[in-house]
Amino acid sequence: MNTIIAQDFLDWRDVRDAYVLQTPLLNLNNAAVSPPTKIVEAAVIEAIRFTSQNPDYNMWSKIDLALPSIKQDLAELIDCDADEIALNRNSSEGLSTAIFGIPLAAQDEVVICPWNYPSARAGWLQRESREGIKVVEAKFDLMADDDQILAAYADAITSRTKVLHLTHMVHWTGRVLPVKELCRMAQGRGIVTVIDGAQTFAQMPVSFRGLGCDYFITSLHKWLGAPVGNGMLVVNKNRIADTWPLMAPFDKPLPVIEKFDHWNLGTYSSAVQSGIAPAVAFHKRIGAARMHARLKELTLHWVNQARSIPGFRLHTPIKPTSLGAVVLFSIDGQDMRKLERILREAWQVHVKYREVGPIKGLRVSPHVYMTESELDRFVTALRASVG
Repeated sequence: MNTIIAQDFLDWRDVRDAYVLQTPLLNLNNAAVSPPTKIVEAAVIEAIRFTSQNPDYNMWSKIDLALPSIKQDLAELIDCDADEIALNRNSSEGLSTAIFGIPLAAQDEVVICPWNYPSARAGWLQRESREGIKVVEAKFDLMADDDQILAAYADAITSRTKVLHLTHMVHWTGRVLPVKELCRMAQGRGIVTVIDGAQTFAQMPVSFRGLGCDYFITSLHKWLGAPVGNGMLVVNKNRIADTWPLMAPFDKPLPVIEKFDHWNLGTYSSAVQSGIAPAVAFHKRIGAARMHARLKELTLHWVNQARSIPGFRLHTPIKPTSLGAVVLFSIDGQDMRKLERILREAWQVHVKYREVGPIKGLRVSPHVYMTESELDRFVTALRASVG
């Protein structure tokens, strides 16, 4: 890519050209999996071919030599030390490491909420069934203001609360929760904090130090654009020694971050990790703040047009500071699951049906490789589909 990014200017057409072409569908579900850039794709293909020449030696004696450098690159993005980063396959694996690794006793309490990722909720409930811990829910509406959300968590905390499990951006709707304030609340009470940052890392500026959490978990195949099969777990140095690894290490576990790393799985693919470094380099050329501003701009572009559709209803607060690429909407009187199918089959537009509690809607999540004209195409298809 020949893009030259000036201090206050970015030509988004060059960014578009850097990405693998999305065809035949208009991909408006980047919150699930984002495409890689051409450079990332090429790096992985080259690594796969290199692996094939001498698999055992080339994977672990050659490709894996880059891992310390990869961790350092990621540490600069997330604002932590490289020796606080473990690499794994995705957010679910990282969340499970924290959920099942934090030492707890019977009757210790963990506070979750109805909007946490389902497998994370299931993990805590499994510990409740097996070990006798108590899972408590902080209940609030996703359209509530931050003060109401903070109050809901404060009401759920008791003298037995040991962990707050927090979702930074709710994947259902794109609502960003006040996790920094919640972590501050927890620190004052000696409560451990786990943040699911699957949707915020690389979509907007995120600082592990600034959040003040104990564990931060994310996937690298979403907004960073690394290959599928890459995740990151950040563990505060003070928590590493006492946290159990999800998979028992081959060697005697030491009180260092490597006990949570991917190689505890046994044989794994080193080649997919070869795409992390070029993904980080590309992201840095854009910058997290500029990435966030562009995603907000794209979201407002289509939302402001769609508002005029009769019955259009947003389920995501349009807040200037936290709004990003993920928005959930519904249209009164419409079968939203059927509408998802019509958009895909008749218009080749791919959005995602989401159902959480009483909310049934379509989640829309553009990425920076997309153009305003493509979002215009989506809104045109939406208008025509609802009649």
